[in-house]
Amino acid sequence: MIVIKVGGSAGNNYDALCDDLAAHYKQGESLVLVHGGSHETNRLGDAVGHPARFVTSPSGYTSRYTDRRTLELFMMATGGLVNKGLVERLQARGCNAVGLSGLDGRLLEGRRKATIRILEQGRQKLLRDDWTGTIEQTNVTLLRSLLEGGYLPVIAPLACSEAGEALNVDGDRAAAAIAAALGATTLLLLSNIPGLLRNFPDETSLITQIAPDEIETVLPYAEGRMKKKILGAQEALAAGVGRVIIGDARRANSVSLALDGHGTVIG
Repeated sequence: MIVIKVGGSAGNNYDALCDDLAAHYKQGESLVLVHGGSHETNRLGDAVGHPARFVTSPSGYTSRYTDRRTLELFMMATGGLVNKGLVERLQARGCNAVGLSGLDGRLLEGRRKATIRILEQGRQKLLRDDWTGTIEQTNVTLLRSLLEGGYLPVIAPLACSEAGEALNVDGDRAAAAIAAALGATTLLLLSNIPGLLRNFPDETSLITQIAPDEIETVLPYAEGRMKKKILGAQEALAAGVGRVIIGDARRANSVSLALDGHGTVIG
């Protein structure tokens, strides 16, 4: 069982990714694809006059501030254009892909963080009316029924609150939760960067191997969104996933290369 998360930033090669996924699918491997949608959400927000706002927590993690209008745009971009675009590519390559968000069937249940604490200009502030959440439960029965039916689930990073509200959740941590729930051997986190870099953005400074007990040591090297990938990797390993590989989604054969150890191998 392999769970793959592909980022939503510009530069990722979705066509090549789907070529590679199709090859593994046809070999009988059980696969789940989780995706982001940041670039399309930003593009849609700019088009309708509601640009993205990114905030940083006091602990240094960057995330999208998600008011209700932003949540609606996020659902359109991730649950619509990105999700169905990936499903279309996979279907064209002979994969019986089914597109869902974590909201569907309460695939991902989470707790809403209505108020978040941020650091801005050196001062801590509270932001209200936020529609982000943290994942607390995965509907593994639904996932297993799809996998046993021969489907390739393609999952957008939305969750369902206890009250039935849609929530924006981090894609890397969503993939980690799904990998843990399914008992996956491997979690791949693919994005527009070759892995964790010691001297960002110098791609020759790639850190190729990290032992689980070294994660806290290398965390200071993680810039921006990479911090969430490292956190997701840490959560997946703690829950029993065998290994996590941060790899490059810009390259052809990105899944195969990552499985062969190209990137940052954690575990």
